[in-house]
Amino acid sequence: MTYTAAAVLGVVVAVLVDLVVLRTRLLVTSRWWLAYAIVVFFQLLSNGWLTGRGIVRYDSAAILGTSQITFLGNGRLVWAPVEDLLFGFALVLLSCAGWVRAGTVLRPPRRR
Repeated sequence: MTYTAAAVLGVVVAVLVDLVVLRTRLLVTSRWWLAYAIVVFFQLLSNGWLTGRGIVRYDSAAILGTSQITFLGNGRLVWAPVEDLLFGFALVLLSCAGWVRAGTVLRPPRRR
């Protein structure tokens, strides 16, 4: 399985877990998208630094584009392959959905 296929599969699984399995429905809230915008900014900063400097490298057969490191284009955004953004999205969504669900399940009953 290529990095691209795994990243797309990760996003599909994360969306299904959020909307169908855990039913947290984070994706339909503006709070989620605001929080994710903050997260993706820092993801691009750190990921771009690691890939732009050549610290992390990718096999061009496994990603969109080639292994040529560019700031924008050739399957990259801020030097990082777009697959990294997909994996990051899936990771953050699954983590947040799990926390929200755990909070509703583990919360003690309210006193009246």
